[in-house]
Amino acid sequence: MLMWGHNQLGINMKGLQFYMLDVFAEEKYAGNQLAVFRNTAQLTTSEMQRIANEMHFSETTFIPTDQRKKGGYDVRIFTPNSEIPFAGHPTLGTAYVIRHEIANEAGREVRLNLKVGQIPVTFERDPSGHETLWMQQIPPTFGKTFDSPRIARLLSIDEEDIDKRFPIQQVSTGLPFIITPLKTLGAVKRSRINKEEQSRIAESDETDILVFAPETYDRKNDLNVRVFVDLLGIPEDPATGSANGCLAGYLSRYRYLGDDHVDIRVEQGCEIGRPSLLRLKARKRGSNEHVCVGGHVVMVAEGELV
Repeated sequence: MLMWGHNQLGINMKGLQFYMLDVFAEEKYAGNQLAVFRNTAQLTTSEMQRIANEMHFSETTFIPTDQRKKGGYDVRIFTPNSEIPFAGHPTLGTAYVIRHEIANEAGREVRLNLKVGQIPVTFERDPSGHETLWMQQIPPTFGKTFDSPRIARLLSIDEEDIDKRFPIQQVSTGLPFIITPLKTLGAVKRSRINKEEQSRIAESDETDILVFAPETYDRKNDLNVRVFVDLLGIPEDPATGSANGCLAGYLSRYRYLGDDHVDIRVEQGCEIGRPSLLRLKARKRGSNEHVCVGGHVVMVAEGELV
């Protein structure tokens, strides 16, 4: 059991229990890291933010109580810099902790009460015993589009690297991301955020950005993705469920794969040494896209603050 050293935060929270997990991971020490704190009702928002900064993962979550409320469990999500209304891998990882450590039941669904609303997470076990968690995200909303030269400058790539058959567009399922189609894996690998251009765009728009291409490191996968969220204190995220939910809706709306039905494997995090695998499903239903994102969760450690 981990003992988090000598109350470094200067906050009276001795014995506060937490778990560390890898989400969208096929094995330990891959995917996206998450810390989940339990029974945190006594903490202030400021204290939660300080803990999240201390952990310094992409996100840290806090479950105020083990008791259900309105059929779900209240959860708050923090990046190292700020609280956010929704994020994908914290939703799956926290649902895993609730089902296996708190609820201790074999039900197929756990609901999380997040700032963005109630999000259901379902659990599926394949014949080999692997458990896949699926979250149904709120329907994506499609915002403004961006011109190729501007985004090429932001990503430090050539304009010709962008696949102009499809729009560069801001999409949100709770958090907005600029979805950017690139032609090749090489273009994805070369992408680097231009800080000067980022500051100009940030004056009027969010600059969190997902780039993707139909070339992959692993032939079993369908798309390669990178996600840059520097303004949240995370230069590059190794696995981003919220952004990939936006991508799933985008792929469905623009029939990127030939029709509006999406059922694919997406690799992310390869370029930063945290290989991750996300499953995306989407389909057009009426005027909205129905979006689900799934993956595996691996428990790495549990402990308490001292």
